Amino acid sequence: MDEAMRLDEFNEAGREAAIASLRPCLDITRWCEELADGRPYDSVDDVVARAEAAAAPFTADEIEAALARHPRIGERAGGEHAEATMSRAEQAGVDPRDAATAVALADGNHAYEQRFGRVFLIRAAGRSAADILDALTTRLGNTPAEEQQVVAEQLREIAVLRLKGMLAA
Repeated sequence: MDEAMRLDEFNEAGREAAIASLRPCLDITRWCEELADGRPYDSVDDVVARAEAAAAPFTADEIEAALARHPRIGERAGGEHAEATMSRAEQAGVDPRDAATAVALADGNHAYEQRFGRVFLIRAAGRSAADILDALTTRLGNTPAEEQQVVAEQLREIAVLRLKGMLAA
C-alpha cells in the first residue's frame, strides 16, 4: 500500500471498508472477516495476534484460492493495485536483470508447478534471489503434505508482514 492506515481508522471503518482494506494483505474472505469482526483492537500487536490465530489453519481451498492470484517468484506483478505494489516491494531482492537467476527461478517455478500443481510461494521480503532459489530447490524435495504445511506458514507470514505494513500505530 502506498499509505499506511492508522489503527484508529481501521477500528472505526465500516465492516465492508475494513474487510476491503485487509484484502491486499491476504484475499481470504474468512480471514479478512475474522479480523474485521474482532475490532476494536487496542494495538497493532493485538491485530497481528488475531491475524495469526485466524490463519491457523487455512483450509486447502483457501490456500489454493490465495495462490491462484499470486505472481510467480521472479515475475513482477502488474498493475497499480495495493497487492501488486506490495508484491513488487517484497521481491526487491530478485533483480530481473540477472539473467542467470531469472532462468533458474523460471525453471524452478516450472518444476514446482509440475510437482505440486500450484505456484511456488515464499515470503520473499528480506530474502535475496539466491536464498529464494535455495528454498525453492529444497522444497521440491518435500512431500505434498509437507509442502502444504510450508505453504500455509508462508501465507501466514506474508499476510502478517503486509498487515504490519498496512497499519500504523
